[in-house]
Amino acid sequence: MKFLDQAKIHIKSGDGGSGCMSFRRDAFIEFGGPDGGDGGRGGDVVAVCVDGLNTLIDYRYQQHFKAKTGRSGGGQQKTGRSGETVHIHLPVGTQILEDDQETLIADLVEVGQEVVLARGGDGGFGNARYKSSTNRTPRKVMPGWPGVEKSLWLRLKLIADAGLVGLPNAGKSTLLSTLSKARPKIAAYPFTTLHPGLGVVGFSDREFVLADIPGLIEGAHDGAGLGHRFLGHVERCGVLLHLVDGTADDPIRSYHTVRGELEAYGADLGKKLEIIAITKADAMDADTVKIVTDLLADVTNAPVYAISALTRHGLDALLTALIAQMENAQPNANVTSRPKEGGRIAWSPH
Repeated sequence: MKFLDQAKIHIKSGDGGSGCMSFRRDAFIEFGGPDGGDGGRGGDVVAVCVDGLNTLIDYRYQQHFKAKTGRSGGGQQKTGRSGETVHIHLPVGTQILEDDQETLIADLVEVGQEVVLARGGDGGFGNARYKSSTNRTPRKVMPGWPGVEKSLWLRLKLIADAGLVGLPNAGKSTLLSTLSKARPKIAAYPFTTLHPGLGVVGFSDREFVLADIPGLIEGAHDGAGLGHRFLGHVERCGVLLHLVDGTADDPIRSYHTVRGELEAYGADLGKKLEIIAITKADAMDADTVKIVTDLLADVTNAPVYAISALTRHGLDALLTALIAQMENAQPNANVTSRPKEGGRIAWSPH
């Protein structure tokens, strides 16, 4: 299934049904009078947050959602049936915005959360509503009120406990595939990862969700490279795991480049708790690892670890610190006890 984190949809709630004009004609009832019923209410358009979805790809192929019109009223003061509600199923983390892409309507963060996007029109009155002492045979009815029609934008921001950030080819996808069952594409060229990915990591008796964000380059917050669109997925992460390629020509510059993009994007990304991991330690000698570690420790207060996803060197210490940081960032974070059987755990340090 392809990943899509933004889509535009068009919705229309149902029109209300028309009122009915009717008169009683029962045998042996003199002056029966009006008995036209009201029209039914039009159907609503409702967004529902559901489990089991992590993409908006369905809304690339279906963009129009229209609720049913209410039925017209009937004789004997029968009210018309209301139109059926249309439900739009969305993954957790979806934001719903107006057509200007700025005005936030709803932020779906819990399974089962529902938001009415467009209410159906009210049904029109039948002629029985207009009966009075001076108008015993009203011939007036009302049409139903029209529904609401508008365009909306859906924007998905993945919900994860920790997010992987770094320059292209820093080793984010490799680390994610080592720690979880996720199988992102891995290759020796930049921008291998084109879409954010999620993996469930198990360590000791804990598990948490780790998000792999496509590589950032200088100017990403202004649209360079894969652009700033994917930075939105980092907003919901409690902790950032910043990967720095230890074999790069200038690891310190690499660190500052990513930090600059996080701060320029805004949304308090620059204030999030951070752990730095120097990757590809297996390709470096001990002296070089120490030099790079000391240089990074001089420019940041964040803890620095040297790791290798290939040999799993340093992963135990890194995951221990990462879980501790997540619990500090969000006391009620979704760092749950590891299941005894089954589950989605793919890797254990022992």
